[in-house]
Amino acid sequence: MRASAFVYPWDVNGDPAAAEFIARTGVEQVTLAAAYHSTRALTPRHPRHRVVTAEYAAVLYPPDARWAGRDLRPYEAGDWAPGDAWGEAAAALADAGLEVHTWVVLAHNSRLGAERPRTSVVNAYGDRYPWAPCIAQPATRAYLTGLAAEAAVRPGARGTELESLGWYGLAHLHAHDKTGGVGLGDAGQYLMSLCFCPDCRAGYGGQGLDPDALAAAVRAALEPVWRGAVPSDGGWAGVEKLLGEASANATRAWRDETARTLQEAAVAAVRAAAPGGFRVLLHADPVSYHCGANAGVDPAHILSVADGVVVPCTGGAGLLTPFAEQDRAGAVLAANLTVVSGMGGRPEALAGDAARARELGATELRLYHAGLASDGDLEAVRSGLAER
Repeated sequence: MRASAFVYPWDVNGDPAAAEFIARTGVEQVTLAAAYHSTRALTPRHPRHRVVTAEYAAVLYPPDARWAGRDLRPYEAGDWAPGDAWGEAAAALADAGLEVHTWVVLAHNSRLGAERPRTSVVNAYGDRYPWAPCIAQPATRAYLTGLAAEAAVRPGARGTELESLGWYGLAHLHAHDKTGGVGLGDAGQYLMSLCFCPDCRAGYGGQGLDPDALAAAVRAALEPVWRGAVPSDGGWAGVEKLLGEASANATRAWRDETARTLQEAAVAAVRAAAPGGFRVLLHADPVSYHCGANAGVDPAHILSVADGVVVPCTGGAGLLTPFAEQDRAGAVLAANLTVVSGMGGRPEALAGDAARARELGATELRLYHAGLASDGDLEAVRSGLAER
């Protein structure tokens, strides 16, 4: 199976040995961040630094004139990725014989939410999630579609992977996160991720729901969860149990349609800007009501829109099955495996994990993350890939 490693520009720029070092792991491709959220990242081999702090979500190249006069526009990176950081790193990686694809994070932007709070998801209690732009808002949808097209189609890129192209909710690796005091299962996460901004309230109204009554019902359903008297797991059946079947399904109809149409628009915008043969993949979860970086999708729908999906498989490759069952000829089903042992990865088990993923339908591998991994982890990756 073809393998690609995720990489940040700051892993490569300023380190003359980085591109060749990555190529020697045995990957054929790199998925290089072009638009990325705020993060603090280790760089264990770089000659000039060991920790890079990306202070806010930014594009890692100079944005073009399409954003002139627009209220919502991408932020340029600071000194962690100055100038055309993506282009510089891409050139070095290509010179090392690697095919370069873009990695584009979309509906995940804490600076946007801090500076323009109206763009954020608002829960049933009135709390805003500044990291989570509401994808129902027309201005936000236009911004995300434009960002997808610009950030995906960088010079020299052969394809793209679009992350967070859907609803983002409560779950978030936020700075000093302290939200684990009450264990929220699938149902609780869903209710805490429902948005009640003006556009979503209107959307619920279109499904025959009174948004004020719905918000009150969400709060009432969660009250025993906060007390620890009622569990909030059980998948979609758990959501229906807490909120009521009719109300739960009406909220899902609104949210599913909102996500599907945004995914269609963003992929179409990328295709319109891209050369022939350019591949468009989505980081995806096959359960449409799930939120986060791996956007919840309907497998049949998304494989009719994009060229394939990147599926989280570190905890097991079972999420591949709903996509493989579509039996769509030529679709890319990339199994995403963490290979950083300090982040819960199993680089020493890569060969076995890859074989299991292949059995469940994977056609390619994604390895997270070449820049974050230690030399020992990458040596294990090299050995694992040699066994393909």
